[in-house]
Amino acid sequence: MGHGPQERPVGSLGDITAFSFYATKTIACGEGGMATTANEEYSENIRSQRLHGISRDAWKRYTKEGSWFYEVIDAGYKYNMTDIQAALGLAQLDKAEKMWQLRRTVAERYNQGFKDLPAVETPVIRPDRQTSWHLYVIKLVIGKLAVNRNQFIDRLSERGIKASVHFIPLYRHPYYQKVCPVSLDKVANSEWLYERIISLPIYPGMTDEQVTYVIETIRDLLRKYEK
Repeated sequence: MGHGPQERPVGSLGDITAFSFYATKTIACGEGGMATTANEEYSENIRSQRLHGISRDAWKRYTKEGSWFYEVIDAGYKYNMTDIQAALGLAQLDKAEKMWQLRRTVAERYNQGFKDLPAVETPVIRPDRQTSWHLYVIKLVIGKLAVNRNQFIDRLSERGIKASVHFIPLYRHPYYQKVCPVSLDKVANSEWLYERIISLPIYPGMTDEQVTYVIETIRDLLRKYEK
């Protein structure tokens, strides 16, 4: 997924790429994640840091070459994934392409269902790219509506559609307001976007009827609240 002009997977674009396997992700293990890197030094460090700072050689304890001896070479963490979570992830990985195709089908139906609506902007994907469709985010053209984004989400909820916002900007959270206060006039673009975005339901198990209901409900609400 996420191939660029040279058909490079997203996990190979940066020095280190972090993936999440949380329950809502495209590949889910319940919790946990993965880091990819082509840098051997980074790889060695990550392998050590994820399990108490134990040297990589200590993994030989779990092979036929193993012994009781190991060394802690740094102050590490307990960040290893459980075997049960890993088994879930491997099963999910086998289905990843199929699940992506199903998500893409939902996204394409949304795109078609909303393309003629002046009060909605749909996601734009560059022709040389692919997306995982982990999220499907629309932007409301607020100036053309008699309700704001929050009120629109409330109207969707009243009709049984649970929409969300991804994400609330960090500078809006109390902790970051305390440790790193930001004047809103310095983040005008972020504020503009935050006030307009809505994440619609998208997951491989969505039925045609459910997708149709989301589309028809949004179209109906826009007709009701359009200025």
